[in-house]
Amino acid sequence: MSDTAPFIRPDMKMFLDALAAMEGPALADMTLEEARASYVALHGMADRPARDLPVIRDLSCPGPAGDIPLRLYDARETREPGPVTTFYHGGGFVIGDLETHHALCTEIAALMDLPLVAVDYRRAPEAPFPAAIEDCEAATRWIASSPQDLGREVSGLVTIGDSAGGNATIVVGQLLADEPAAVPVILQVPIFPLASAVEGSASFEAFDDGFVLTRAAIEFFDAAYGADRADARGFPILGDHSKAPPTIVVTASLDPIRDSGRDYASALALAGADVTFIEIKGVTHSFTNLRQAVPSTQGDLERIAAHMKFLLENPS
Repeated sequence: MSDTAPFIRPDMKMFLDALAAMEGPALADMTLEEARASYVALHGMADRPARDLPVIRDLSCPGPAGDIPLRLYDARETREPGPVTTFYHGGGFVIGDLETHHALCTEIAALMDLPLVAVDYRRAPEAPFPAAIEDCEAATRWIASSPQDLGREVSGLVTIGDSAGGNATIVVGQLLADEPAAVPVILQVPIFPLASAVEGSASFEAFDDGFVLTRAAIEFFDAAYGADRADARGFPILGDHSKAPPTIVVTASLDPIRDSGRDYASALALAGADVTFIEIKGVTHSFTNLRQAVPSTQGDLERIAAHMKFLLENPS
């Protein structure tokens, strides 16, 4: 990194200054219950209100350790056969859930005009690696089978997730490439994903504190989740990229794990995969859930959705 100060959008800087002025313990110094509650509170304060959709319905599907809670979102009551979006939430595989990403899911479902199913996978440390991935894979295969409970005939899967959910997006894509589901993944969208180890990367050193996601929080999540560093289900940069579905990789320029997403996009390009790389400038990790506090990021989400629509309407 150069000594030049990084570009920070004015509305992003106002939010970061407000966060810095707040008193309270860091995430890594909280109990697990406090950390989860703080994540709910942050998104409740910083994200835009949820959209009022005609279909918001809780479901469940069988999983390797019991039923997996799901939530179906749709801007239409009924659908012709078509793609279904599967969403995996962020939170380090430790602190997120259906509620932390509820508003974002309503927005994606509305912007894309596609059904969206959010997956409430098991979390660490109660269920460490690879429990979350096993649940995400099982739920995605269930969705692909057009189950009666879903009430929609699925022609293809659009997988998307943020942060840890971005990791799950990539891993599920690799698993389904090796052993196909009832319908294919036709587009995957990992948003500020963790794909490779970030320690020692330029972004990890430059943005380790003061930019929403901190070094201490990353270490807290890593210790709780306990991903095997030699297993592609934990670090999908180790997987086979030649069979990847069409992919939009989204990173944030002020994110300590930014370079992990860049590494993954580069690996896809080198493998000859169909990849679109978008780095959102002047914003931090979690920008997709800060759209009220950082209003410009609503436009970023709309830009991502526009790229998604273009690729779905113009398959390669």
